[in-house]
Amino acid sequence: MKQKIFVFGASGHAKVVIDIIERQDLYDIAFLVDDDLSLKGHQIYGYPVIGGKDDLLGSDVRMGIVAIGSNRARRSVAGWLRENGFELISAVHPSAQLARGVSVESGTVVMAGAVINSDSTIGREVIINTQASIDHDCAIGEGVHIAPGSTLCGTVTVGEGTFICAGATIIPNLTIGHHVTVGAGSTVIRDVPDGVTVVGSPAKAVRQC
Repeated sequence: MKQKIFVFGASGHAKVVIDIIERQDLYDIAFLVDDDLSLKGHQIYGYPVIGGKDDLLGSDVRMGIVAIGSNRARRSVAGWLRENGFELISAVHPSAQLARGVSVESGTVVMAGAVINSDSTIGREVIINTQASIDHDCAIGEGVHIAPGSTLCGTVTVGEGTFICAGATIIPNLTIGHHVTVGAGSTVIRDVPDGVTVVGSPAKAVRQC
């Protein structure tokens, strides 16, 4: 029998995560959890939303994954789960390509068509979204979201909590800091310090947190 798990989140992002888990066929989804209590009793793809954190604490399912798109919210929920003794799984779509030497830590989701090349490391609670490309020897920090169609060339380092928006390109050998936002379609050609938003091609800073 497969291990029963929960999915924390009941949004559109959760639908994608559910599909990945079903296609992996490694776990059985028992139920969904969401702190929006108006969703309690609803179903997504036949899986019931049992309620929020208090309802989860009362269950006997101790393993799951956080399906929340927001980096800050996803990391907050994941931290709470770990503090309360829950184990987080990773979910990798069967069509994703993970090369030799790639490591993917717990709580991370790798979506359809993504490519992660040799010796790249993917931290906890990361989203590698649809058809994102991460080349060799990249290091992706905790709680990062690499959005659909983004391209990270070789030996790029991305700090924790950063959001690389859809279609962005990072050239090789750069360091993108913590809690950075790289705007959609931007081309990054130099290092980006912590807490900065950059947009354009070439990307330029427009805001400092």
